[in-house]
Amino acid sequence: MDTSVTRILSLRVGMPRELGVPGASAPMERPWTSAIFKDPVTGPVWLSATGLAGDGQADRKVHGGPEKAVLAYPLSHYDFWREHLARDDIGPGAFGENWVFSHGTEADICIGDVLRVGQARVQVSQPRQPCWKPARRWERRDLALLLQQTGRTGWYYRVLEEGLVQAGDTLALLERPFPAFTVAFANHAMHAQAPEAAAALANCPLLTTNWRDSLRRRSQGNRGNDRPRLLGPNEDA
Repeated sequence: MDTSVTRILSLRVGMPRELGVPGASAPMERPWTSAIFKDPVTGPVWLSATGLAGDGQADRKVHGGPEKAVLAYPLSHYDFWREHLARDDIGPGAFGENWVFSHGTEADICIGDVLRVGQARVQVSQPRQPCWKPARRWERRDLALLLQQTGRTGWYYRVLEEGLVQAGDTLALLERPFPAFTVAFANHAMHAQAPEAAAALANCPLLTTNWRDSLRRRSQGNRGNDRPRLLGPNEDA
């Protein structure tokens, strides 16, 4: 096997679950609903325009859908998180990702990249914008902010051509229309005080509409309030 070729090392799906303890006094233990727990799948899985068969999201307003059909995460990040969070149990699936890649990080992937994966053809649509649910899962109140600050967010794909995919499939880059707009650059444009970068990226037609609208506001000095996304009901923890 060519170890330099990027592959799907783990393909994972999961449906929403009711979690937490009713009546718990500690905020991090209270009831919540999430599909962050994804189980590994062997063999072919159908990838449609809205995601992998057997996969779901608890809040479709902010997760999933055609623009965020698949969440990818690189294998290389797990070592960092195991050490940083002092958790030996962090590994593939830790943050609700569908595909774990053998190679590549946010610095190597560009908005608009088109790839062949198995029978499917997919396109990078936006970085993941972390919310409070990984923090709840790992009982670390500031985890969403840490994911954002470190740039270890992962990224989403939209599906251009449906088909079967499976663990072990290789990724073939077919098009790279915006080589300057890496996922790392997109994270910087969104989350740093970088109005010029935000304005430039807001004009990228292959970035999701929500991100383009938010970047335009940020380029004009209106950053809005990220606390509800980053802390949510964990804020009282």
